[in-house]
Order: sequence, then C-alpha cells, then structure tokens
Amino acid sequence: MPRPDPAVRSSAPAGSGASGASGASGGKTSPGFPAPGGEACRTSASRRWPMLHGFRPGRATAGTAALATTLLFAGDAAGSWSTPWFVVFPVVFGGLAVAGALGLAHYGLRRRRLASSASTENSAAPPSTSGSQAMR
Repeated sequence: MPRPDPAVRSSAPAGSGASGASGASGGKTSPGFPAPGGEACRTSASRRWPMLHGFRPGRATAGTAALATTLLFAGDAAGSWSTPWFVVFPVVFGGLAVAGALGLAHYGLRRRRLASSASTENSAAPPSTSGSQAMR
C-alpha cells in the first residue's frame, strides 16, 4: 500500500489520531497523515502552505521602484541604451511617495477591518471575571 503524500497534512493536531474520516482502523491513522479519501485530501494550497506574513503593497511598490532604477542603469552600463544620471531621483522618490501613500491606505483598511472584527468578538465576559483566578 503506498504511503500518503507528506505534503498534504491533516488539519488535526499531530499525534491526535483524528483525520476527519474513520476507516476500518476505527479512525486511527498515523500522526500527521490523513486517511485515504478524507477531508484533508481536498485541502487548498493556502492551507498546505500558509502565508508567513501579510501582503504589504507599499513595500512591494518601493521594491519595484528600486528594481526599475537598477534595471535602467544596468541597461545603460551594458550599452543597450543611454540613461541620464538625474533619472534616478524621480524614479526612486516618485516610487517612495507612491509606496508611502499605498502603505497608509493599506494600514487604514487593515485597522478598520481589525476594529470591526474585534467589536463582534467581545460579546462574552472576560476571563478575569469568571472567578477562576485567585483574588488578592
């Protein structure tokens, strides 16, 4: 019998034995591997390889402006075209200005989204009022 693909991981914690589908073995599978035909076999790429950090459009734009400047002067150095020396200023500073505007807009949207999701999650009592902590 072929072994399951290690790139496809179960959504259950490793070592729990839960895989979403119970077969002839009573639902027990090897830790970290899904049962054949289970829910974890139909996972999307985003669940297999989660994003390590959020997308930052301002940083991407600043990097693109720096890369464009590098390519302009690399083409000039290779003799493909002639680029005046002062072209670096509008390309870099214009790219930084656009990157700053995009960064501020993204920050505002992200703050608004976090504030709206936090306001819907605050319906329960805080854990400090549950009486489980020792009072001083």
